This record gives sequence, structure tokens and C-alpha cells, in this order.
Amino acid sequence: MRWDNLAAPPVEGTPGRAAPATPPLPLALPGAVVRTFDTPGFAGMTFYEVHARSLLNKVPGASRVPFEWTVNPYRGCSHACLYCFARNTHTYLDFDAGADFDRQVVVKVNAGELLRRELAAPRWRGAHVAMGTNVDCYQRAEGRYRLMPPIIEALRDFANPFSILTKGTLILRDLPLLRQAAQVTRVGVSFSVGFVDERLWRSVEPGTPSPRRRLDAVRQFADAGFEVGVLMAPILPGLSDSDESIEATVAAIAAAGAASVTPLPLHLRTGAREWYAHWLAREHPQLVPRYQELYRSGAYAPQSYQRELTARVRIAARRHGLHRPDRGEHRQVPRSPTPAPEQLSLL
Repeated sequence: MRWDNLAAPPVEGTPGRAAPATPPLPLALPGAVVRTFDTPGFAGMTFYEVHARSLLNKVPGASRVPFEWTVNPYRGCSHACLYCFARNTHTYLDFDAGADFDRQVVVKVNAGELLRRELAAPRWRGAHVAMGTNVDCYQRAEGRYRLMPPIIEALRDFANPFSILTKGTLILRDLPLLRQAAQVTRVGVSFSVGFVDERLWRSVEPGTPSPRRRLDAVRQFADAGFEVGVLMAPILPGLSDSDESIEATVAAIAAAGAASVTPLPLHLRTGAREWYAHWLAREHPQLVPRYQELYRSGAYAPQSYQRELTARVRIAARRHGLHRPDRGEHRQVPRSPTPAPEQLSLL
């Protein structure tokens, strides 16, 4: 995202307390609207309403993803996942990668109308658009700002293929729109459920719906005719990588009607690494030496650990009737009664 291509005049009719951005939003976005809401769900949060000049984001060629274009209507995320790899992107705005990432959220209030214009441009060739690959487009703010319905409507009207990866159950609100879109183009829907331990969930993903609620959403999409992939991510060393945890999680994913499960061990990039390490030292100090060993060479655990973990998930997936457990694979949501597979991965 080119932050110098953003501006933000006030948005009329949006509830909440607003004040001019003084001091201005970092990276000099004069005119941005800074807004807070007097509701428990948004306590301690600040929203920076901006007007983007571009929304379709070209993914750098060196990125390890099987798609070229993304749409990110938000920056920052109230899901507050300790391990979120996108944390460091907040430092580009002179926010910090820790608490600011969770509480200072940039909202591109013109996302829907802008995307419609970009899809209509002669140079656009209808490439696949991935959403939810940076921060979650169905985080809590979406319930108030409602950016996703006009985004989906634009993609539907231009029959442009797209996919959504989310931890948010708010996506159920848009199920009718997604069904409409699936009749005219390829639509992928995937959920992220790394584990089903509710105590662990409350500790490391405090702003997300519970794993059980996410799996309920998987079931509702499956019942609506979608073949839903579940990204079993992240699997946390020493916390959710035991045989018992893997078995319980895969069994729950299968019972929810998912078409596939994709395991992904925890990786810790700059920003997330420091934030997660601080939490680990406080809550699970006995695991610190193990993490120091696993991640001493960088953001990713050793290939041997990743292969062994993937193999155990694969065995459990086969036992529960999930036949596409390979890393990076999700089933494609059908546009007709006959589904078509497609590669989709967050990383």
C-alpha cells in the first residue's frame, strides 16, 4: 500500500466521536478523521478514516504466495493475535508493532467504490484477488464500517475471481452475497483455526471469535454448498503441537464439514517475534529455551520440524476423511454443483 497515495476528508453520517487528526496521522496524512466509539467492543481503540487512491495491491514477485493481487480494506487488527505476521507493517506508519497494531486501525472508507472503478479500468485483466492475507477483513471494525459488502458486490458484478481467508464469523452476514458471486465467478472461502483449546485461544487470539464459533461458521458455509478450506494455523510449538491437540483440532475441523485442512507451523517475523516472545516469557517461561532453539536461524522453524508436524496432521486428516491436507492447498468454493480445486495459501 502506498501511504502517500491516501487522503481522508471527513465522512458524513458515520457514528462516533471524530476530531481532526492533530497531530496528523503518521506519514503525513493531513485531513484524516480520527474516530473513537463509546462502546465496550471498541474500548481503547482509535480508527483513522482515510480515502485510498488505490486499493488493488500488487504482491511483490519475491513473496511466497500463489496470487498476485490483494485487497486490504483495513490496516491494524483488533483480533490482536500475538503472532500475527502483519504486525511489522504498522511500523511503516510510525505506530508500534505491539499494542498499536491491536488498537490503532486504519479504515479505507471508500474501498468499495474505489475497487469498482479499478475493476472497470481497461488495464485490469480480471486476475484473482485475495483478501484476508494481511489483516483480517472481518475483524470487529467491519461490523460498523461494512466495507466488505460493496467490495464483494463489485467483484460479483465484474465476475472477478477472489478468495477470503478469515478468523471472523462476521463473514456469515455476507453469505448471501458470496453465494451470488459464486454463481458467476470462482470464489474461495477459508477459515483459520489453529487449535481448539479455548484457554490457549483466550491467551493468544483474544480479539477473535472462539475456535468453536469459527467451526460453526465453516459448517454453515459447507451447508450452503461451499467447499471450505481450513488453515490449521498457526500450530504453536509446545502449546498446540502435541498429538492430542492435533487430533482434537483435526477431528473438530472434519466434523464441521471442511473440505480440507492445511497445517502451518508458527513462524515469527520481525515485530511479531518480539511481541510473541514477551508473552511467552511471561506466560510460559519454561518454553523459552525451546523457542530459542527452534527459531535461532530466523522466522521459520527447521524444515525437519515442519515436515514432522505436517506428517502428523496428514495422518489425522486421512483418519477423519480429509483428503487434501497438503500445505498450501485449499479447495475452491464451487460456482456450480461441481467444485474445482485451486491453490490458496496465506504464506
